[in-house]
Amino acid sequence: MRKHGKPSTESHLGAAVHPIIRRMHSPLRIVSLLSLCAGHALAAEYSVPLRDEMFGAVQVISAHYEDTFVAFAQKYNVGYEALKRANPGVDPWLPGEGTRVVIPTQFVLPHAPQRGIVVNIAELRLYYFPDDGPGGASANGKHRVVTYPISIGQLDWSTPLGTTKVTGKVLNPSWYPPQSIREEHAARDDALPRVVPPGPDNPLGSHALRLALPSYLIHGTNMPSGIGMRVTHGCIRMFPWDIEALYKVVPIGTPVTIVNQPYKLGWTEQGLYLEAHPPLAKDAPKGTDEPSRTDTAEADAPQEGSLTELTRAYVAATQTRRADMRWDLAETVIQSARGLPELITTAPPAAKDVAAAN
Repeated sequence: MRKHGKPSTESHLGAAVHPIIRRMHSPLRIVSLLSLCAGHALAAEYSVPLRDEMFGAVQVISAHYEDTFVAFAQKYNVGYEALKRANPGVDPWLPGEGTRVVIPTQFVLPHAPQRGIVVNIAELRLYYFPDDGPGGASANGKHRVVTYPISIGQLDWSTPLGTTKVTGKVLNPSWYPPQSIREEHAARDDALPRVVPPGPDNPLGSHALRLALPSYLIHGTNMPSGIGMRVTHGCIRMFPWDIEALYKVVPIGTPVTIVNQPYKLGWTEQGLYLEAHPPLAKDAPKGTDEPSRTDTAEADAPQEGSLTELTRAYVAATQTRRADMRWDLAETVIQSARGLPELITTAPPAAKDVAAAN
């Protein structure tokens, strides 16, 4: 998704899926009914008990010879980079017949108010909490959550952090590229017009949510293969079928919280889980709108200050529950940063701690 000027007002994958036996909350219903025949993922709405801070389940599939991570991303509603992180050493363009591929579809909830839209830019993922009344929780002690992969801004057009809200909804938006973006394209001999009308060449796609942040949107894309990468000009970009589903259900005025949490800690009945992602590198090279055919799945070098970030997350997660945390295991998890939740405590939390938290 791109930082922009104002918008106008107006698979073939047949592998069986085998969930890893961990902890899974069953989806209540399918939110999006789009693109079923095209092999696109259907975003599932989950009912998560209030006492739990993790949902979903990791999946392992067997690749066919013609499969790619781009196709897997669209089929399973995950990001391209998330697939690379979860499968180090696997060629994203030619995994190979029979190769086991991990699909990272288990998530620790971000440490943020669980209402409206929450965007975690380090994770390249958006969470939507439908309004269930006071406190956001339904009468049965659970809350609903839907999650989508996203693309965010590159260094020069960083997606801003903080709290904002949805101020408008635009169908078939026109794009008015800011001068800075037009100059960038002109330097590449790719001149942009002052106005890009709706259609297949419009990078905003067919649906957009305006934010109270000037010049920022949550919108679709005309290049879905780039979802799950840091390639936009600041905005939050989604698969076309995902933004269409979100557009239909999000009311104007919905709060939007944007956080940067590479390390998420979350409680379940088993104990405390850690989900680690690479911290966003300030000196990362600019990406393109699509994955490169030369991409590999090798892990990036660990970022300095990782343990400091982990300590902050630990303090926030243990304010009401004690944790006998295995710091050596936690450090291994953040070094690999595969985006897969791992249990990092030696025993379940004490019953009195759980009762106090509830």
